[in-house]
Amino acid sequence: MSPARFTPAADTGARPSPTEPLRLQVLAALALHRIATTEQLRQMLRPNGTRQLLSRALNTLRSTGWVNRSALPDAPTYAWYLTPEGARIIRDLPVLRGRQPYPLTSEAAAPLRTPHTLTVVRAHLAFAAGARQLGHEHGPWDWTPEVAHSIGEGERLIADAILHYTVADEARRRKLRAFVEADRTTMSSERLATKLIDYARLFHHEPQPIGRRNATTPSPAWLRWYPVFPRVLFILTGATRHRLKNRISDLQDMTQQHPLVATFAREVPLGAAVLEDIENSGPSAAVWIPLTGGEPRPWTEL
Repeated sequence: MSPARFTPAADTGARPSPTEPLRLQVLAALALHRIATTEQLRQMLRPNGTRQLLSRALNTLRSTGWVNRSALPDAPTYAWYLTPEGARIIRDLPVLRGRQPYPLTSEAAAPLRTPHTLTVVRAHLAFAAGARQLGHEHGPWDWTPEVAHSIGEGERLIADAILHYTVADEARRRKLRAFVEADRTTMSSERLATKLIDYARLFHHEPQPIGRRNATTPSPAWLRWYPVFPRVLFILTGATRHRLKNRISDLQDMTQQHPLVATFAREVPLGAAVLEDIENSGPSAAVWIPLTGGEPRPWTEL
């Protein structure tokens, strides 16, 4: 199988097309999403297809050395990831323009990243399934993991993902963006809540141009990438309902008590939900708790 077969002639667009080579889409999906199981790739790329269809494509790619797999310890399945050779093959893929392919250099490194990465992919798939059901737009290339931004003083904020989503109805089209934080209850509740301070710092961060002090009026750095600051969504899992409820309460306390975060929350919608709720009811259901207080609502109405 020649690498030339995996060089596209045009941009693949926001949604995968059944007419495009499935193996090309698998490579692109693993380059973007880092790690995914066979079933996750099926839901992502061929929601109406069979698991065997994806298995055949993955095994073919594994035989070329472009992808590899790691067994999951608690499930009879594998987590698939891109190899350095696979990353080299697709580095000029139009759909990945401006995004660095993310290979894993050894099979031993995969288990270190797998649990968190698969949780982030679960969140994406919930939004994708909800979008299909409602006729909205959110596909595999509308979700970018591990987005980093400077927040000043040599520090960076790394969001678990940035979500791009278009609400399409008869009245109008709304383009929405959100920073996503996936929490598996592996860190302290206080440490999770302090992420809100980093987002508030990003919102207010205005870097001074080097060598041009006071030459121009500073503007927020985030305007380089977003016309409107993305809302911030915390997605929680990995604990009892009672414990998850307490973690959401701690996020609300931080929103109310920290002056910088409180100011930030008056400008940017902030919400939290349980991953299993958005999987079972859909992300557009009233399962999101506003961090500023109030009744649960859809994430689009925070």
